[in-house]
Amino acid sequence: MAGLPAEALAADGLVQGRTELGWLKHLIKCHEGELKELEELNRYYEGTQPLSYMHPELQAELDENVRQVVINWPRLVVDSIEERLDVEGFRYPGKAESDAELWRIWQANDLDEQSQMGHLDALAMRRAYVVVGTNEEDEKTPIVTVESALDMFAEEDPRTRKLIAAVKRWCIGDGADRVDHAALYLPDATIWWVKKDGEWTEDPDHPRDDHKMGELPVELLANRPRLKGRGGVSELADVIPLSDAACKIATDMMISAEFHAMPRRVAFGFGEEDFVDADGRRLSVWSRIAGRIWATAKSRKEDGADVIQFPEANLANFHATLNQLAQLVASLAGMPPSFLGQSTANPASADAIRSSETRLVKRAERKQRAWGGTWERVMRLVLRVRDGVWSDDARALETIWRDASTPTVAQSADAAVKLYTAKIVPLRPTRERLGFSQAEIARMEELDEQAANNAVARLAGGDVTPLFGTKPAPDDPAPGPAPEDPPEAVPAGPASGHAA
Repeated sequence: MAGLPAEALAADGLVQGRTELGWLKHLIKCHEGELKELEELNRYYEGTQPLSYMHPELQAELDENVRQVVINWPRLVVDSIEERLDVEGFRYPGKAESDAELWRIWQANDLDEQSQMGHLDALAMRRAYVVVGTNEEDEKTPIVTVESALDMFAEEDPRTRKLIAAVKRWCIGDGADRVDHAALYLPDATIWWVKKDGEWTEDPDHPRDDHKMGELPVELLANRPRLKGRGGVSELADVIPLSDAACKIATDMMISAEFHAMPRRVAFGFGEEDFVDADGRRLSVWSRIAGRIWATAKSRKEDGADVIQFPEANLANFHATLNQLAQLVASLAGMPPSFLGQSTANPASADAIRSSETRLVKRAERKQRAWGGTWERVMRLVLRVRDGVWSDDARALETIWRDASTPTVAQSADAAVKLYTAKIVPLRPTRERLGFSQAEIARMEELDEQAANNAVARLAGGDVTPLFGTKPAPDDPAPGPAPEDPPEAVPAGPASGHAA
């Protein structure tokens, strides 16, 4: 098969030496092989992972009395990066403003929300996928969906590094009514399958789409890909062991608080009949343990009765261990210590807060660079599906991201105005730096144009107010120097040289 030309392979229903059914089974097998690890990563993000670092026999003995304390640092690590990844538009080369049509398609597919979910899944579970397809109801608005790695798998060509085949799986119903479905994505066709009697067959209710694009309508959102691991690495890889340790320490702390934080007492010379209330009813075990005052008529000398109280346990060692684990997580994840509750008595200054976020901001900017390329390829696929041809201009698309840092409003405004005043940055990019949306910027430009037209019309009518300002009214007094203070009065006195 390797010696056959691509046309012959396509004509025989083969892609890269495999039949369509062969690709389907191969991709499903590969997907099954990684599902266990992906589901485990998902459990850690959701905070439903099992308790670690506890002996199985002890866990079995305390199972009914112990509830795991989950300190969900994995979710904090993922969310702190995802919150800084917001797409705000796409710009063609040589254009100052973002493209309104691409943004319309983006909004029509609810990609503001879907892109955030895709970023989150990629950070937690190594990757997510974006699929582009035709829209039978509106040919000018292709369908774009973001898919989880739990439902989808793709394989790439080792030479071109492009995806050559992908599968998406889902099921309808449950139990005996369960029906498995799959969509197979190939460079020239998308085929829908259904599993009947244990065998995959093409779905008669969903005809295949022979789009003949020559390229897979699927793009990969991979987190931290490497040359030998382009499928990505979970952002939780370094945090999971520390999170397990923190959950174990926190659970042990609650067990210690249950059994050791309350003072323990030992009573000598007493029987069950001695622990009764004022009415003579026998007390429960908990009432005996938690009783504030124990009184008895028995004496130590005659009856041998005695009560000893042990000092309560100090939980400070648990606190110190959790604080140390939090510092390790902060250093590995590049997060400010305040994110993990590590704060000083005096609040940090604004400059200190921004300085502590430097590594986190840089990580977010790295994601923007990598995933910006993915979203640009997605929009090129959107134009290809819509127009039927590849757009040369779209090869140099630019993704516009919101600033990943957290500067103050006054600081951002001051820097933007200075750059605009010095004629380094035009007005529209200045407004983008200030965080205004594309719709708000368009409205501002509309108002700017309206004000300019009004000024021109007034000049044409002989009104020079736009140039020189408003003339003073005729009754207004002309401005002049402020009046001087009157001379001080000389006090009267007797005349000199003459008598009255």
